[in-house]
Amino acid sequence: MTKIKRPQILLTNDDSIKSPGLWAAAEALSTLGYVYVVAPRVQQTSMGRALPRESDGIRETQELLINGQTWQVHGIGGSPAQAVLHGLLSVMADVKPDLVVSGINYGENVASGVTISGTVGAALEAASFGYPALAISLQTPVSEHFGLSDKVDFSAAAWFTRYFAEKLLRLQMPFDVDVLKVDVPAAATPETPWVVTRQSRQRYFEVTSELDPQTGIEKVGYHAQVNEATVESDSDLKTVLLDNLVSVTPLSLDLTSRVDFKDFRDLLEE
Repeated sequence: MTKIKRPQILLTNDDSIKSPGLWAAAEALSTLGYVYVVAPRVQQTSMGRALPRESDGIRETQELLINGQTWQVHGIGGSPAQAVLHGLLSVMADVKPDLVVSGINYGENVASGVTISGTVGAALEAASFGYPALAISLQTPVSEHFGLSDKVDFSAAAWFTRYFAEKLLRLQMPFDVDVLKVDVPAAATPETPWVVTRQSRQRYFEVTSELDPQTGIEKVGYHAQVNEATVESDSDLKTVLLDNLVSVTPLSLDLTSRVDFKDFRDLLEE
């Protein structure tokens, strides 16, 4: 009898190897295939697709006990994109992944800030190698983005992680769909409807600047804000924040503006 090969899944994130969101995804994905967990050792939120030269590049293999199950995991001294590279070139050197998943992220990755997201950046890095990639995030308050709170309920997001991972494993995505970006509202359940959306052009995370009175150092922070008057009706931002539905956005590696090249050249020649 021929033994059926289980799908090989590479899982990463930007919240670190100890993130409850990562482990909610790992448990959900383990019902679909064999999961290799390769993620940053420490918090790497907002790293985008960066490959910092100062990263130490050290890969630490360890065993973690998660909900009674022992997992061999790989903590990377680097960004989410670098974790993907370690996963592809080292941990999975002898086997190609059938799918790369990034998440589940603390905080929604919507609107024009998606290029800042380490969660999305890791998925884009995987997609650049030609692998199907899923980036999944859960809406949380900004105050929860860095703390790895164990009070955040990832169960619905884990359900959608498995749901869309199964689709990517089974279906051939159309050309130009390189990453499936999924954002789950905070109050979602597995019964919450999902909608195919486009990325909003709004700036959702508004940047703030605060002076620390003790150190005199100026720190950059952010808060979430939606302009309801101008938000696009078919956008990820409206779907998650205003409609409380799951947003599914197909992303492309091609950032070229969708303009007519002849018309654009004529404009530049004026």
